[in-house]
Amino acid sequence: MALETHEGATSVVVLPISHAPPADGTSTIEIPSDTKRRLGLDDERSWVVLSEANQFVWPGFDLRFSRPGDASSVAYGELPANFFRDLRAAFVKALREKRIRLVSRTQ
Repeated sequence: MALETHEGATSVVVLPISHAPPADGTSTIEIPSDTKRRLGLDDERSWVVLSEANQFVWPGFDLRFSRPGDASSVAYGELPANFFRDLRAAFVKALREKRIRLVSRTQ
């Protein structure tokens, strides 16, 4: 989610990705291997974490650029529509159930 602030900056809310397997199986969604491959990510299993969302002014200080110094290189590509729809539905459900911790990452 992205919003323009009163100062004209872009504030985003993003969900973290982890290689750590989920502890309970309900607070994450696994990223399909073909999606990871298409985005140029590693071959290890990864999960989108649904229990924590990070908020920061774009681009954030702790983003990893695929091309050093190029802020546009933090966007690896779009998620497949079905995966994005499932991810969004799970995130909205977790939000409604108040199972999400919002962490401010802006310095």
